[in-house]
Amino acid sequence: MNPERLDTVSWDVSRGRTLGPAPFFVVGILNVTPDSFYDGGQAADIDVAVAKGLALMEEGADILDIGGESTRPFSAPVPADMELKRVLPVVRGILAVRPDAVLSVDTTKASVARACLEAGALILNDVSAMDVDPELLQVVRDFHPGYVLMHSLGRPQTMQVTPRYEDVLAEIMRFFEAKLEILVRAGMPESRIALDPGIGFGKTVEHNLEILKNICKLFKFGRPVYMALSNKSLWGGLLGRQGRERNAATLAATVALFEKGVRIHRVHEVREIRDGLTVAYMLGKGTSGEQGC
Repeated sequence: MNPERLDTVSWDVSRGRTLGPAPFFVVGILNVTPDSFYDGGQAADIDVAVAKGLALMEEGADILDIGGESTRPFSAPVPADMELKRVLPVVRGILAVRPDAVLSVDTTKASVARACLEAGALILNDVSAMDVDPELLQVVRDFHPGYVLMHSLGRPQTMQVTPRYEDVLAEIMRFFEAKLEILVRAGMPESRIALDPGIGFGKTVEHNLEILKNICKLFKFGRPVYMALSNKSLWGGLLGRQGRERNAATLAATVALFEKGVRIHRVHEVREIRDGLTVAYMLGKGTSGEQGC
């Protein structure tokens, strides 16, 4: 493993495709739930969701992350058949118009992941690290998708009830070491895996800030860091902002983390984030001296 920061990013995904190399990837969030905290469920209708996904691609999304179950704090789980009914038609609808689309399915359920990967999704974004549904490991074995390995302290229903760590960074590092070993032993190439520290998933504001300040420690694994902090409660706790008032904080943090070496960013506002990252990249391109970590 290369312990140094990654100045460009490449990511092997399903169906023999490799994304990149590129200076960064922007992942557009497409929540097809009726209770999305960001848009109030505007994309819960299939046709609306497909149109929104295509619009996010036009705005510059390299990847679309499609989710049919809310994972915000205290949210209730959704049955697999309901989640699949929400997500699968959207995957099929987008690929019918854009066969080249790079689609990610945001799920913790093997049946949902399998159906969407069979339909043409290339990436599995699993906030549970296979702890909710152990059958996900077999899905990973069968498809070798791009895989987002995320740290979480507990499940959405309980994860924000007084989360505690002796050392949040050390515990996350141990978690990634253990889970990477499981995946590699199962035959998963490391080139398929990206690491998400799980901002807001069982962490206080202080925990989240500690992770972001020291994000470079995760580069020791030699895998891209996948950052999902778009409009999260962290910014409400830090700044007292709600909803779309958090866009400025999201953009500022995304650019700062890009300059540290974080290369994959999952966001709601694709155009604004892509513009910010492009400016940061162009201003840093060809300069001398050390940047980032």
